[in-house]
Amino acid sequence: MFLTFRSVQQIAALPFVCGQDEPLVLLITSRERKRWIVPKGWPVGKLAPSEAAAKEAEEEAGLVGQVALDPLGFFHYEKRMSQGYSVPCRVSVYPLLVTEQRADWKERGERSLLWVPLSEAIGLVDDIGLAKLLKKLKKSECRALRKLSDSWSEAALVDVPQRIAG
Repeated sequence: MFLTFRSVQQIAALPFVCGQDEPLVLLITSRERKRWIVPKGWPVGKLAPSEAAAKEAEEEAGLVGQVALDPLGFFHYEKRMSQGYSVPCRVSVYPLLVTEQRADWKERGERSLLWVPLSEAIGLVDDIGLAKLLKKLKKSECRALRKLSDSWSEAALVDVPQRIAG
């Protein structure tokens, strides 16, 4: 008898700040294979999906900010489980306008962080689905992110570190 898995749901944050020409996004490394990804994880209890995405960004990268209630898009990938099998995942991605980057956070020693322009992030992420989502966002001239940042705040972070080794 073979087990088959339906797609399971994950949530992700797309942390960003407003840059001069385009938004800067934060990428983090995955713990095992050290691939560039965005903070993501499983839904959390009674938290709304957007709140769970913000919680992942805080735990995995020390980020705090304003998260959108609705996802800006979705991507699919195969999640490798520690038991040796893979599960198809559908990831809802919630933009997070970063207002604070903490010096210490839960998974600091397990990951590296990298702030990059959105156009560079497209080429750095290892996951094809995530790259397509970022490319689609870039083609829209980042209207979704600009609309969110304009409605939330006119302030932008200026001194964002380019890399923090984990």
